Amino acid sequence: MAATAAGLNWRRVSSFTGPVPRSRHGHRAVAIRELVIIFGGGNEGIADELHVYNTVTNQWFLPAVRGDIPPGCAAHGFVCDGTRILVFGGMVEYGRYSNDLYELQASRWLWKKVKPQAPSTGSPPCPRLGHSFSLYGNKCYLFGGLANESEDSNNNVPRYLNDFYELELQHGSGVVGWSIPVTKGVLPSPRESHTAIVYCRKDIGSPKMYIFGGMCGCRLNDLWELDIETMTWSRPETKGTVPLPRSLHTANVIGNKMYIFGGWVPQSTGGEISTHDGEWRCTGSFCYLNLDTTEWIGLIADCQEDKSNSLPGPRAGHCAVAVGTRLYIWSGRDGYRKAWNNQVCCKDLWYLDTEKPPAPSQVQLIRATTNSFQVKWDEVPTVEGYLLQLHADSPVPSATGIHAAGVPETSVLSSQGSGSSLHQSPQSLPSVPYPEVKVDHPSSTNNIIPNNVQVSLSSNSLKVEGKEKVAASENKITQEMMKKHADATGFKESNAPSLLPVCTSSPQTSANVGELHDLDKRTVNPDASVSSTVSSTQSMVTQQAVKTESSSTNGAVVKDETSLTTFNSKSEAAETACTVPSTRINTGQTNDSHSSKPPQRQMAPVKTRDRQWYDVGIFKNNSAVVSQFYLLPEETMSASNKMESANVPDYRLLKKQDLFPGTVYRFRVAAINGCGVGPFSKISEFKTCIPGFPGAPSTVKITKSVDCIHLSWEPPASPSGNILEYSAYLAIRSTQLQENPSQLVFMRIYCGLKTSCVVTAAQLSNAHVDYTSRPAIVFRISAKNERGYGPATQVRWLQGKISVRR
Repeated sequence: MAATAAGLNWRRVSSFTGPVPRSRHGHRAVAIRELVIIFGGGNEGIADELHVYNTVTNQWFLPAVRGDIPPGCAAHGFVCDGTRILVFGGMVEYGRYSNDLYELQASRWLWKKVKPQAPSTGSPPCPRLGHSFSLYGNKCYLFGGLANESEDSNNNVPRYLNDFYELELQHGSGVVGWSIPVTKGVLPSPRESHTAIVYCRKDIGSPKMYIFGGMCGCRLNDLWELDIETMTWSRPETKGTVPLPRSLHTANVIGNKMYIFGGWVPQSTGGEISTHDGEWRCTGSFCYLNLDTTEWIGLIADCQEDKSNSLPGPRAGHCAVAVGTRLYIWSGRDGYRKAWNNQVCCKDLWYLDTEKPPAPSQVQLIRATTNSFQVKWDEVPTVEGYLLQLHADSPVPSATGIHAAGVPETSVLSSQGSGSSLHQSPQSLPSVPYPEVKVDHPSSTNNIIPNNVQVSLSSNSLKVEGKEKVAASENKITQEMMKKHADATGFKESNAPSLLPVCTSSPQTSANVGELHDLDKRTVNPDASVSSTVSSTQSMVTQQAVKTESSSTNGAVVKDETSLTTFNSKSEAAETACTVPSTRINTGQTNDSHSSKPPQRQMAPVKTRDRQWYDVGIFKNNSAVVSQFYLLPEETMSASNKMESANVPDYRLLKKQDLFPGTVYRFRVAAINGCGVGPFSKISEFKTCIPGFPGAPSTVKITKSVDCIHLSWEPPASPSGNILEYSAYLAIRSTQLQENPSQLVFMRIYCGLKTSCVVTAAQLSNAHVDYTSRPAIVFRISAKNERGYGPATQVRWLQGKISVRR
């Protein structure tokens, strides 16, 4: 199959929930973060509902919209600017077109009809359909479309347009007015049902609008370019095979590529394109234009028949939208009938990952025990899983000839709250390919893919079938903290709007999402999650209203006799060892746009310490409990160390190695999507706890007062004896920190038996604001027993927009 040769892996979505919209064509779609928002179109009449699809939860829902709700329309203009959407024109009933402009504030699901000023020269745009409506900066660009010359909607006299308008927007809400730009060069010929996109090269920085195809008595396949800065039209020269003439197709920009899918194409294309179309048909062809080199690359041939249903079928008038680097396609007509109300429409939803996912953030520690870690990392959009790996300072035994009947259940994290310091490495690792393997993973609390889910993983594919179970965060914070962040310390809460919940709620949400109705508990539990996020399980677009993050730290434990202590972050780059992935593969792929060559191993001085990376597992969500890792057979390790391709053993046949107390482990994680395994994150380093020391304090609470904050905590779940005292520390500014930003400097602000303390405004004025992820003030709290101080619980008090004097 051409799709396989090109490295494509289309997925049909079949497990969605909620009220699915009826199939249609002529509708439009935009994306707001993980949401696909669809409006209009027609099949049995013209649709006027607004449908939303959550790509994370696979859920459809109908927002409870209000305000000046527009009538249903089809073939309209539809653009998204932040969290507002603009709708212009379209067909509102057969033969009757519109030139009205509506604005939707998606943060409140509020519609408003807006009336832009008329241009100073000329008339405003006439009613039309099939036009293009493109956004760049604070301006929308309207081109072409189809108008009805007759005032009688029953007497349709088509007129193809090539007029060009500019609509200036006001910031946040509202519009200024239309204008008719003075352009140079030759305008594109009149057309409707074409596509237009805007692209700006990173190295040049000059925004360009590209118009492709459309209909003007016959299908077109010409490409036009408008330099938005100079307002100059031109016909760029292209390389490669130009797609067939078409209309009612879609065009989407992902990276530096304009992806063209589907549409109506002429039935026969022998010789010159005729001036008048006779027969035409829908196509399922798929290609892209490299916008940097203007080269056409075909991915799915127009004549390709797919009887395995592994590709989207031919269609026209569908919608396509990019969510990150993933392309979604929904509905559209799969045949042609003369009558508007007698269309054959698709009912399927497809997506395609066009690039490997980026590297996730460094692995973060939530807590550690003597033989386990609870870790997490930031979510990567539109991925299907994460590959977590580790290696240890101490030698790890090999496993030869292991034939286990099954994999034991991953042990549940014990209640012994303890931890290890997070060492951040500034050096990114190269992308490591991962060979094909079928995995049945045990189900456990660390959201590893359960054993009733089949995972087929290769360097360009990961197929997941089965129900997802996504744990909600247990962390809660107070509205009081959110409302009172502005004080003498100069820290202010971000006022970014959140999208309110609407009607359909989901019982599932991402692992870092809290619940609005529990905001009054004022608790940050480091044993439950690294972060507390305020949002609604009903809301389809959430504001990250996080105010605290918490984790445990160990390693260079704060000594009780010091008031100023530094914590070093060990750099992986400082160690001259090389990185050896646990597996290698030769994929045999030749298409550079959808495959990557195995990275060359960097030679380094010989180290006595084994640097073999071991798989912890493939995880569906962005957190894990790690108490074991997989051992590779000796011959596999040997082959990997020799840079040879190795067959990855079935995880079910591998022995697992338990973690040891008091041992340093390094972690890295890579995201997986339909294109394969992306690059690994920077390396984090944690140490398991030593028996006999107290665990880390838990359930840290932060209460804001006018001139101070109150810290409180609960004793360790495993004190290992009598607690003699607690110490609380604050990360402060220092010249040492300026010289080495990865080395935090802490000042002790409390020592005593009480499980609470007050942090004064004077102390906060000297606080260091950590920008490694989100701006935060860092606290650490540790407990001491007869053996000494145990690991500290680290709490990051997240800040909004801040201004700190240095």
